[in-house]
Amino acid sequence: MLSEHSAATVRATLPAVGGAIEDITARFYDRLFTAHPELLRNLFNRGNQAAGTQRQALAGSLAAFATHLVRHPDERPDAMLARIAHKHASLGVTPGQYKVVHRHLSAAIAEVLGDAVTPEVAAAWDEVYWLMAGALIAIERRLYAERGILAGATEPREWEVVERIEETPDVATFRLRPADGRPAPAFRAGQYVSVRVELADGARQIRQYSLSGAPGGDVRQITVKRVRGTGAAPDGEVSAHLHAHVRAGDRLWVSPAYGDLVLDGPTDAPLLLASAGIGVTPMAALLAQLVTDGHRGPVTVVHGDRCPSAHALRADQLAHTAALADATAHFWYEDLEGGAAPGAGGPAVRAGLVDLSALPVAPGTRAYLCGPLPFMKAVRSQLLAEGVAPADIHYEVFGPDLWLASPSSSGPVGEATMPSMVTGSSAA
Repeated sequence: MLSEHSAATVRATLPAVGGAIEDITARFYDRLFTAHPELLRNLFNRGNQAAGTQRQALAGSLAAFATHLVRHPDERPDAMLARIAHKHASLGVTPGQYKVVHRHLSAAIAEVLGDAVTPEVAAAWDEVYWLMAGALIAIERRLYAERGILAGATEPREWEVVERIEETPDVATFRLRPADGRPAPAFRAGQYVSVRVELADGARQIRQYSLSGAPGGDVRQITVKRVRGTGAAPDGEVSAHLHAHVRAGDRLWVSPAYGDLVLDGPTDAPLLLASAGIGVTPMAALLAQLVTDGHRGPVTVVHGDRCPSAHALRADQLAHTAALADATAHFWYEDLEGGAAPGAGGPAVRAGLVDLSALPVAPGTRAYLCGPLPFMKAVRSQLLAEGVAPADIHYEVFGPDLWLASPSSSGPVGEATMPSMVTGSSAA
């Protein structure tokens, strides 16, 4: 809990810190990587660093966390931190690394703000940092314990690729099983794993990829889109490596599964699964799980994509929708490729961007979203307008969570919206 004295100091200095927060985070990363180049080489996503998205995400997280503490000084917002704790645990982040981050972040604040950082101000912001770090360490310790892992001793297992499936020209599914013959660890539909590869320059880069099939057995699958660079953003290093070099018989280092986009609540509550682009991957797993569970309630499947031929896992979505007792699929394509009309009993196909205004939303609907941030913001706004409770809208972000990085954005209240303090995740 933030002390009363520190809350007053943080409240008074929050405008100054907020105004300089991107300069602070830029300086922080410069200091961190100068002192620890191995972190950029083997832990941080180099693409996110080059594009500046991780810096934006860190700035948004600091401002959002401090604002929450000032408004609610007697609360520790663990719910806001759940997502980042899962990402950290999937990367094997240790308590000791928080000390490294603190050292360079504190120095960056002092360097950017200069004499404004009095001992009183420094102590107040230290309290903010360690409240956040302490909450994350506690959640991560629990996540490690649930998987039988000692924090700091986690190491991905080697998995063998047993099959590669070309879903679209830019999307491939890799089916994996443990190379050591031991049983595959359990996971929940909607979760992801970290995949580590060694690139041509010797760097060991890590990315998170959603498990795109239902739990069960010893074979897992990830579905990977080749990320092609645009503007300042470079091509995805790891996705390009997987597409170019990994085939059946090759091996990958894979972590246990993490993530909080999982099915909870009443078994047969009405559900809406909305995705766009490669955001289909966790939704496909959730849909498969509903089939396995014999879900009887209504399910609305929504997906948006560039065109039908770019729609990965489309056949899986259709098969699982048909297998459920009360499910419908609705697909939107920016380009219908000459009019991709559905067959008898097929999905409703529309041109343009996803628009839920024509779809009935049943009372008590629980919604799960994954896709580009503008897509998720638009869908969330439409769901709120239909009376869906904010707490019943769940989402997953691929890459640094930029929901709170813009002053004009309004992130989901009470949901896990915090991006990573230590490192960002990505499917690039």
